[in-house]
Amino acid sequence: MNKVMLTLAAAALAIVLAVPGMAGAVGNTSDVKGGVMTITVTPKAAKGAKDVKLWLPYPYSSVNQTISDVNVEGNYDISGVYHDEKSEANYLYAEWSDVTEAPKLVLSFHVDSKFEKTADLVDTDAPIPAPIAAKYLASSPVVPVEFFKEKAAKIVQGKRTILAKARAVYDWTVDNTFRDPAVQGCGLAEPERTLSDCKGGGKCADISAVFVTILRAAGVPARDVYGLRLGDPKTGDVTSAYHCWAEFYLPGTGWVRADPADVRKMMLVHKLEDGSAQAEAWREYFWGGDDLFRVVLNKNARNVTFNPAQQGDPVNYFMYPYAEVNGKPLDYFNPKTFSYSVGFEAD
Repeated sequence: MNKVMLTLAAAALAIVLAVPGMAGAVGNTSDVKGGVMTITVTPKAAKGAKDVKLWLPYPYSSVNQTISDVNVEGNYDISGVYHDEKSEANYLYAEWSDVTEAPKLVLSFHVDSKFEKTADLVDTDAPIPAPIAAKYLASSPVVPVEFFKEKAAKIVQGKRTILAKARAVYDWTVDNTFRDPAVQGCGLAEPERTLSDCKGGGKCADISAVFVTILRAAGVPARDVYGLRLGDPKTGDVTSAYHCWAEFYLPGTGWVRADPADVRKMMLVHKLEDGSAQAEAWREYFWGGDDLFRVVLNKNARNVTFNPAQQGDPVNYFMYPYAEVNGKPLDYFNPKTFSYSVGFEAD
């Protein structure tokens, strides 16, 4: 079974937090700093298929994580690691020709996770650096900034600083979205659809896309982050830990994490009313980062055209494995045609 197809119960287990005073929140991440993650991908291809291609997110070390001991195994014919400058997507590419046995690829790596809450959000009111403004305020077909300009102006009305605007958009997103457990995987990340057709309902990719798009429309540089989020990591299957969150750029501090989608998730899991003390505690917990065990697979990574290029449309957001058989994209939400799993072995 493809574990991306989550039940609410499985999703609830993906976050087990230690937040003082939070009913039902147990465990902590302080004892587990690292472990080995193993991603196994098995695209379904009939014997004799002439062309099977796979693109798999590939993690790199950063200030928040150290990636080491990377190993790739499988029965592929060729493989390589690539970076797309435009979308910032990092990926492992593999190809099979004239398939005689079921395609399989296994990517494993050791990760030390170093996420924590930002102690102080300092806003110096300095100008946004030009390269950051050019990339992270930009509009695109999947981040329709211009469409949300009017809404963003109303949300941040009277807010002068980047920090105040970012917090206003964060609060608005929490107040005007909700987690819909019926949505497949992490959702479609289409902000117009989420707010109109779905009345604000969605999963983490949907809610994060709303947040990032409105931030940009309000003049706050922002980007989506795609990876895995383990609340209290233990050895076992963690495929249900795929998660999307966001970062905004604050002059004086740098990139700041915020996760309005997890606020709505915890409100649903714990059956919390809007405005309740516990709901407000979660709102503060996920503002400015947290100390959960997270692994970043990609940042930004929207509207991706790979190299070698896929024959299907650009990938809206690149978090899940993407594969094509004889030029036809496989549905990564459909375990009957595309199976993958993520395992974790704690140190």
